[in-house]
Amino acid sequence: MNRIIEKFNQLNKEKSKAFIPYICYGYPNIKTSENLVLELEKAGSDLVELGFPFSDPLADGPTIQYASQKALENKVTLKKYFCTVKNLRKKTNVPLVIMTYYNIIFNYGIDKFVSDATKVGLDGAIIPDLPAEESSSFSKIASKSGFSLIYLISPTTSQDDMKSIIEKSTGFIYYVSLTGVTGARNKIASKVEKNVKQIKKITDKAVCVGFGISKPSHVEQVIKFADGVIVGSAIVNLIRQNPKRSSLNKAIKSFVKSLARITKS
Repeated sequence: MNRIIEKFNQLNKEKSKAFIPYICYGYPNIKTSENLVLELEKAGSDLVELGFPFSDPLADGPTIQYASQKALENKVTLKKYFCTVKNLRKKTNVPLVIMTYYNIIFNYGIDKFVSDATKVGLDGAIIPDLPAEESSSFSKIASKSGFSLIYLISPTTSQDDMKSIIEKSTGFIYYVSLTGVTGARNKIASKVEKNVKQIKKITDKAVCVGFGISKPSHVEQVIKFADGVIVGSAIVNLIRQNPKRSSLNKAIKSFVKSLARITKS
């Protein structure tokens, strides 16, 4: 069974919710990215989104755009990414998900991408610019390998599209809390609870909420109705603010612990 499904089954039995952090591979450098995955797990993360940078990240705000640009300057490649995942699998069994854009995967080759990803122990992918209705060939290849494709539902998703996304999503469903790009916000959008509850009426699949979640009060609010929370920009900001490894590990550990423990209470 896929590690993502196993994790949500475990959390369900424990009556806990998932804490899912995002970091950008290669920012501030490749070695630190590898180390941060381990630190995030130690701090209480249930899954980790290890994002792969793209030059035109349409779903991302300034924080992750900055990290992506710096990572690209570090000359990251999917080959290096897979090497890092392979190294991580010697040290951790935490579910790992890549968040990237379709052009990266298309140019690499879909069959080769899924094959190489599963060989090294990557568990799934989030591809914001790949609509569910246009992903049939990718879905078939991924399904044969037990590789999860996690699709996004937003406040503007139609009922028909929502049903298609729910049917095709594996691992979990990513609910985008707002109409806009990633980035820390002061408050959670007013209709998130209503929309997530609507999704959960028609599926037993886990629904996790991301975009804009950046502090304990947000997590407390969201876990009342969702199966997990996803935090990205607030963590990437910490990386930028703490260039020294010792202070970075301390800052990440403290911040992530403060959020992750809420999902287990």
